[in-house]
Amino acid sequence: MTDDLPTRLAEVYAACPATIGWRRRPSPAAALADLGAACTELGITDWDVYAEHGAVERLETETATLLGRPAAAFFPSGIMAQQAALRLHCERAGSRRVALPDLSHLLVHEEDGPRLLQGLRFEYLTQGAQAPTAAHLAAIPGRLGAVLIELPLRDAGCLLPTFDELAELALACRNRGVALHIDGARLWESVDYLGHPLPEIAAMAETVYVSFYKGLGGLAGSVLLGSEDLIAEAGLWRRRMGGTVYHSTAEAVSALVGLRQRLPLMSDCVAWARSLAAGLPATITVAPAVPHTNQFLVYAGGEPDAINARLLAHAEATGLALGGPWRPTTEPGRARAELNIGDGALELDPHQVAETLGGLVTPA
Repeated sequence: MTDDLPTRLAEVYAACPATIGWRRRPSPAAALADLGAACTELGITDWDVYAEHGAVERLETETATLLGRPAAAFFPSGIMAQQAALRLHCERAGSRRVALPDLSHLLVHEEDGPRLLQGLRFEYLTQGAQAPTAAHLAAIPGRLGAVLIELPLRDAGCLLPTFDELAELALACRNRGVALHIDGARLWESVDYLGHPLPEIAAMAETVYVSFYKGLGGLAGSVLLGSEDLIAEAGLWRRRMGGTVYHSTAEAVSALVGLRQRLPLMSDCVAWARSLAAGLPATITVAPAVPHTNQFLVYAGGEPDAINARLLAHAEATGLALGGPWRPTTEPGRARAELNIGDGALELDPHQVAETLGGLVTPA
């Protein structure tokens, strides 16, 4: 055991039989055995070879159909997929300038890779917890190679624009002659709030990326979707960047399982998250105030270590993982956590969980 409370909390949570998040993946041996059974159930009899044929081809076809796009290419990571997409858009436009939120994953979590590796230059489409609109685009002068929006914007509490705002931004991009790319790492979780099916959402952009290992619980991997010619070019860049590995069958099968088992639960998880948020005491601030997806931020007065210690003791006593860890904010004496509601929560009462969590975070 370590004295670092967030690490200790994660270790105890991993052993908890009950959780408000996604149920923890079983051991590698058990998980791989499950994938073997899934191959039989899905009729997967051939290996893919360098991302061709087999389960990878089936995953690409199913995802393209699901999102209503002409073509799809499997990538081992979303970072690679999005760099390939933005590079192609910028080369076609003759500009390396990309407009995107300052909280975008590309700027916050990728070690400056898109700039260093692809020579991209960035303009802030939005700053802070703002959903992007056509007005934000209009405020950026000059030629752009691409516009990237993250649906939802994870570091802002999984914030989304409305569908009408998304449509207006897409139209503004078309009128300006600039390609729109959707970072859809959590797009599966966004359908309920946007109120339109995946093909209508995906149709707003020239390219869309979706992830399989986050909400869908796959081992790894992503897909980039778009026109046939652009995806063919993206496949070339996948190979140039070392992303065409010999076999990706395990990752592809796990993604196919996630599409069948987890995707149908997303709407229920979003509804549960909203019920939890509504039941929390006024001493806990929820952002967005009504969660847009099953994932959101919570803020409260108090020291993170004290909150984590109470959550740790409760988890050890009851076997229930209640999310976190809580971490400091820029405001002294205030803490925040990210809650991600998964299938484990669907067996619990959100109002009872809200009462328990509120008492632990901000005890009377």
